[in-house]
Amino acid sequence: MRRAMKIQVNPRILSRRRGRGFTLLETSLALVVIGVGVLAFVDAQRSFIENNNWSSRSATGALLANEIRELVRRAPKYDPVVGLSVDAKGVVTGWGAGNEKVVVADYNCLTDFDGKIFGRDGNMPGPISASGTIVPMTDASGVTQVDGNGKPKALEGWAQSVTVEKVDPLNFATTRAKGFYVAPSGNDPGTAVDQYPVRVTVVVTYQGPYDTKPIEVTRLIWIAP
Repeated sequence: MRRAMKIQVNPRILSRRRGRGFTLLETSLALVVIGVGVLAFVDAQRSFIENNNWSSRSATGALLANEIRELVRRAPKYDPVVGLSVDAKGVVTGWGAGNEKVVVADYNCLTDFDGKIFGRDGNMPGPISASGTIVPMTDASGVTQVDGNGKPKALEGWAQSVTVEKVDPLNFATTRAKGFYVAPSGNDPGTAVDQYPVRVTVVVTYQGPYDTKPIEVTRLIWIAP
């Protein structure tokens, strides 16, 4: 019978092998793997924050656009007292808010809102709600922020721009001049200057503290026949 060979290993060699640490190459690879993982996590976190901010802004923009639509939902196209007219020289009367209409509560028709910008860097305070009052800033707990005079602070960075245009009744994509009309001819009764539908466009923009220019968030368009 063959005897099994017994190999003896020097205990000092085993001790040196068991006590061996990581080499410089192994440490570098480990750092690379950890660094890539950390960068991926940071990038995912940044994307999440950006998407969350954009989602919140989109919701706010849609709300502000619909506030304007709700505000003017029952308003006539033209001033119910002055109406809309054009004289022989082509001068249009009755389009836009005159000097006698100072605040939103004075506006009584759609064309009064033409060219108005409510909010940031606009020609009117705002943004405004469906009741015509300023939309205030609130903190995380829902408390309204006030200024030094105790008045509510307007929602910062937001603006509502309103444009009202006269359009062709057969093609809403075709705009007409404010004083445009079709005179009667033969059997054609024509179209009076105040019988045209109007197209209302509300553009809601936002400019954050680090933005170089306003960013369009929402655009709402509808036709008032």
